[in-house]
Amino acid sequence: MRSPVSSPEMIGREADLEALRAELRRSASEPRAVAIGGEAGIGKTRLVAEFRGEVGDALVLTGKCVDIGTENAPYAPFAAIIRELASEIGIEALLEAAGPARAVLSVVLPELASAEGMPQRAGTERLYELVTVLFENVALQRRLVLVIEDIHWADRSTIELLRFLVGMLERPGILIVVTYRSDEIVRGHPLRPVLPELERSRRLTRWELSRLTRDQVAAQVRAIASQSRERRTGDTSKGALAGDRQSIEEAPLDDALIDDLFERSEGVPFFVEELAGANPEGMPAGSAALPETLRELLLARYERLDDSTQSLLRLLAVGGSCVRHDLLDLVYPASPAELDAGVRAAVDGGVLVIDDTCYDFRHALVRTAVLGEVLPGERVRYHTAYADALETFAASGRLVAHEISQHRMEAHDAERAFPATLDAMREARRAYAFARAARMAERALELWERVAHPESVAGMSHTALMQDGSAAWRDAGDTERALNLIDAALAECDPADTEQHAGLLVDKARYLASLSRTGSTPLLEDALAELGDDACSDTASAVLSDLAGRLMLEARFDEAVSVATKALSQAETAGSLSRRSVAHNIRGVSLVGLGRVEDGLVDLERAGELAAMRDGAMLRYRVNSSDVMHLIGRYADAVEIGNAGVERARQLGVQRTSGVMLASNTVEPLAALGRWDEAFSLLEPALALNPAPGFRVHLQRTKLWLLTWKGDLRTADELWRAWEPMMSVQGEIEVQSRLGSARVEAELALALGDVERAWRAVSVLLRDHRTMSGYDLPLLADAARTLALLRSRAGTGILDHIDLGSAEAGLREVLATARDWPTAPVWVPLFEAELAADGADAAAWQAAVDATGLPAAPQHLEPYARFRLAQALLASTGNALGTAQHRAAAQREEAHRQLGLSRDAASQLGSGLLLGWLDEFAQRAGLVSAPDHATVANTPALRLTERERQVLDLIAQGLSNKQIGERLYISTKTASVHVSAILRKLGATSRTEAVYLAGREPATA
Repeated sequence: MRSPVSSPEMIGREADLEALRAELRRSASEPRAVAIGGEAGIGKTRLVAEFRGEVGDALVLTGKCVDIGTENAPYAPFAAIIRELASEIGIEALLEAAGPARAVLSVVLPELASAEGMPQRAGTERLYELVTVLFENVALQRRLVLVIEDIHWADRSTIELLRFLVGMLERPGILIVVTYRSDEIVRGHPLRPVLPELERSRRLTRWELSRLTRDQVAAQVRAIASQSRERRTGDTSKGALAGDRQSIEEAPLDDALIDDLFERSEGVPFFVEELAGANPEGMPAGSAALPETLRELLLARYERLDDSTQSLLRLLAVGGSCVRHDLLDLVYPASPAELDAGVRAAVDGGVLVIDDTCYDFRHALVRTAVLGEVLPGERVRYHTAYADALETFAASGRLVAHEISQHRMEAHDAERAFPATLDAMREARRAYAFARAARMAERALELWERVAHPESVAGMSHTALMQDGSAAWRDAGDTERALNLIDAALAECDPADTEQHAGLLVDKARYLASLSRTGSTPLLEDALAELGDDACSDTASAVLSDLAGRLMLEARFDEAVSVATKALSQAETAGSLSRRSVAHNIRGVSLVGLGRVEDGLVDLERAGELAAMRDGAMLRYRVNSSDVMHLIGRYADAVEIGNAGVERARQLGVQRTSGVMLASNTVEPLAALGRWDEAFSLLEPALALNPAPGFRVHLQRTKLWLLTWKGDLRTADELWRAWEPMMSVQGEIEVQSRLGSARVEAELALALGDVERAWRAVSVLLRDHRTMSGYDLPLLADAARTLALLRSRAGTGILDHIDLGSAEAGLREVLATARDWPTAPVWVPLFEAELAADGADAAAWQAAVDATGLPAAPQHLEPYARFRLAQALLASTGNALGTAQHRAAAQREEAHRQLGLSRDAASQLGSGLLLGWLDEFAQRAGLVSAPDHATVANTPALRLTERERQVLDLIAQGLSNKQIGERLYISTKTASVHVSAILRKLGATSRTEAVYLAGREPATA
């Protein structure tokens, strides 16, 4: 409800209101989000309230984040929104709209847990997807406007859910409106990085409300005065209310008064209202009776109330924002009638507002000021009373442990705060609010030394509590903090307690791997040594499984097979189907890595059978088996496995989380099959989910590879330079990442004409190399091409220090280990063709073309090999005479045919890179129809962009890159990039040749 002292008209927000209307119209065709920021008192709530009245038949659902001292309850605003939705459409309709993951609704609405009778814990991904599907299904019937106020007070889990919603909503009919205090979003606030990220996605529009001008302040004051006159006129029998007797309407509204109010309020609407209400009757402008400080201003209405009402307000201020009536009724020491009288006086006095079943201050600033009036003794008594009352709620099943903990802490009652904090930690973990669970663990650790018998109360040791806290930080995404806490636990743990110490080593190994740092494998080996070979426990099983996985990623396949076999034996003894599946999975991949492909596929098939209906193990099986199928050249099978996972994710209601990740795992086989657009479409949704570093690097590599072969070299190079640091870090702990990244950089460098950079990338094959044949073979082909280019440029100073003969021998050693790999018949002929006669042997390239017809050949290899065959055919014609002339003509004709076939295949793929190469080569080789002079002047330049043509004209005038930049108002570096692009597109080796080929008139001396 609106305060009786608010302005009856919203002043100065017409443009903001129109912007909200526009977003509502846009939401009819696409999901939209709006974030409205501004300082305290600027009018965010009022703007949203006015907008609510203009949404027509749309269903407006509101959730508020409240300040309760530390942070809001997990998902509190969404719980309020869904609870309001349930009251609108009914519980049955709500459950139906929630879809397959409806059981997870109990996380948000605990009262549904018993009704569903299904396990609550299913992971944040199911919860996020549930909420998304729920809103989309409801929006099919009626447009939705979801309002979340004061999100700067939200907990991290609420912000992550909002981030997911804005990024993953697909259907139209939904508008999300959030408000926040911009001055609260300081460095380190969880909302700070999220808002710019969502804004960049173009799904969210953000703006901040400005302060009012002097004229707008005058309009607001006059509106308040007019309302006050009307209320007094209509209430003469009862007399004016206390707050109105001192209304601004009694003072002359001259310019001096307006100037004074504008200066003191600084254009903040809330302060204008407070100053207007504080000005006593007949007081002239500039009088000292107007509050001199912000505190005096905020307490002006409070101090006019009687003592009992002031006492009630102090009690409410201690209780936090939006205190429920049933809670206040328990803590208020007087009778219910006296409570009602006090509340009514506070509402009429413009201090309190009533929101459904809650009492709240008219503004958070007022609550802060009243809280400052609470005496130390009162504070302790009030917090104790709230905690005692909340414990009666907890006894009836309400989840209020965090509030109890907070009030006990404020009351300095460590003995009772400790068990409440532990309960709050467990509650938060069950609600997937892992950041809060971690903070509660740290609070309990702080209290440990202040309570008697803490270990008995906690039911765990101090070290175990640290371990729980570190796990919560890991689940919250703050792995660095988790690592710090686990290090502290290791320093405290007695190594004689081998189970606990080994468990801590396992945790640290996982955190290091999550952070893409080295050191995981030695820690796991230490843990295994501590436990002994005969150990049989959950910890031993975790060590064996994790160690086998790390050895596999490090391409230490023999060791991985041995350790995975031990893990399998333990899992069979324990009767764990999930662990058996994982062990078969790791052993299968490792056997494939050793070249024992059939044995490995048998293990993988068994892993899939054991993982049936065990979603975690099945996810791991599908990811690894899909990867194996791709590496052995069975691309269609790899896609089929990924798609089966997507269908299962759809059945579980997680198609936008696990489903997206499983689908994106098919991007490489899709690219190999030539379905580039389909592969590209899967990348962005997966990257938007911010996956783990290892998988994120995999997605980034594939995106860079596609961009390169599509011909968008500038974007690819920019992204490479942004992503390379993380790729390099990941390459330190995973051989497949190291080799995959090297391939992408090499092919990008070759496309850019940077042979030196390409050699640096491919030379990873010659430095402490561990064989991974599926990754080695494509990189060997790139290395052979780079080596041939180096040979052709010998003596030019480009890497002349390299012993090219030794380099080739080293590459051939690596090739020898991969000759039995299933895709070797595709890549070996390509490798040989790149090196034979430094890439000019037509017979070798014909063999490579033939190999590209094999099922295991990626689709881009055919047009590439045909292009290189055409080059080799023309290179062998030379200055032929006699019968050789006829043979040369035939070769020239065959080269022309191969170029045509290459062009057709490249066009079908959408490979701009290959098409560019083909155009340049055909032009320079004269394999196009002879054009007339006018065509020569225009055709090459048609391949240039408008900006590149402008640059070319300035090159023709003899300008340097610096001069070109100054003339076009671009940087010298950007000018250089344009010049490089012109040379590449025109097939020119110099600026002068580029001018000539484009038909421009060069500058003369």
